[in-house]
Amino acid sequence: MFKHLFKLIWNKKKQNFLLMSEILVSFLVIFAVFTMVVYYYHNYKKPMGLDYQDVWIVNYSNSYQTKNTDSLDQFYEILVQTIKSLPQVKEISFTQANIPFTQNQNTGGITLNHKRIDDVNWYTVDDNHKSVLNMQMLEGRWFNKGDAVAKDKPVVINSDLKERLYGKGIAIGKVFGDGDNKNKMKVIGVVQAIKIKGNYAPTDIGLYRRTDTGSFRYLDKMLVKVTPDADAAFEGRLYKTIANYMKNSDIEIEHLSDKRTSINLFTLVPMIALLIVACFLIINVALGLFGVLWYNINKRRGEIGLRRAVGATGRSVSSQLVNEAMILATLSLIIGSFFAIQFPLLNVFDLPASVYIVALFLSVIFIYLLVFVCSLYPGRQAAAIYPAVALHEE
Repeated sequence: MFKHLFKLIWNKKKQNFLLMSEILVSFLVIFAVFTMVVYYYHNYKKPMGLDYQDVWIVNYSNSYQTKNTDSLDQFYEILVQTIKSLPQVKEISFTQANIPFTQNQNTGGITLNHKRIDDVNWYTVDDNHKSVLNMQMLEGRWFNKGDAVAKDKPVVINSDLKERLYGKGIAIGKVFGDGDNKNKMKVIGVVQAIKIKGNYAPTDIGLYRRTDTGSFRYLDKMLVKVTPDADAAFEGRLYKTIANYMKNSDIEIEHLSDKRTSINLFTLVPMIALLIVACFLIINVALGLFGVLWYNINKRRGEIGLRRAVGATGRSVSSQLVNEAMILATLSLIIGSFFAIQFPLLNVFDLPASVYIVALFLSVIFIYLLVFVCSLYPGRQAAAIYPAVALHEE
């Protein structure tokens, strides 16, 4: 049976080559789409690592300039007390520009056992940062005022960096150096890695260091944790309170939840573009498959009529056409799978091998379903041909 079908396909190899090429290209594009979908879903399942609801971002320019660090600290201490006197404010944290859900980054290196690790996200935060974002401590503790006089600079690392440095071992109390291995840092805590680039992006290795007496010279953002009933009217009141205290300073208030929505949409743009391309290719393959099968039916009406006349059932005729289409798809998928399997073998794009394997499996199923559905109707039309009519036309 299959030997006969292969012979029929080979006899029309020029005609079938174009259809196989369309199926092959469609498979590769579908494989890329499913790879992104599976990868995004894999990231989406991971915990966010923070609570972004009811957190506002206050952007400001440093209007108070002084060389006296005590005066600088006192200025911002009064600002904190003024803001916290508002009933809807729960907590405040000062930080750098590389807050979650933005494109801002501050990366550097660290050194452990004379081995340098680059692309570490450095965050400068205060003692209230963990409570504002409701970050999850996995080991150790967060910063406190006693860390200001520590011999080795205390740092908190995230779970990704902890696994990179120490695997499943204990990280608390371990010491490593900065990028130049000059300043030593001591791990006092490990927090859950946060998805700073949105729900669909992976977590990155990160390190948190505590603000010092001169940090207010370059910090330009506040994270304000508010109550759920804080509305636009309170936002206006908060803006006026800060603007009246920080004269000639540019103030802007944003919502962390809105930043998350924006960066999620930005992350999904490549997948949406691929989906559009894939839809056009799928339509082309479906039309091509319909056309080829319809053409085959019209060209082989005599053959089909003769088979029906000698006792072949309509179901067997329909099955032959469907099987021919499925064999064409199989030949294309064998070639496509050869290329697709190279991605996990060569570790292309540094994605987990499981992502590629699941995407390959879903792509094969999708192509088979597409070819099967597109061949059903032409197969039923062939089964409906009457032997007498077909032979009379011949």
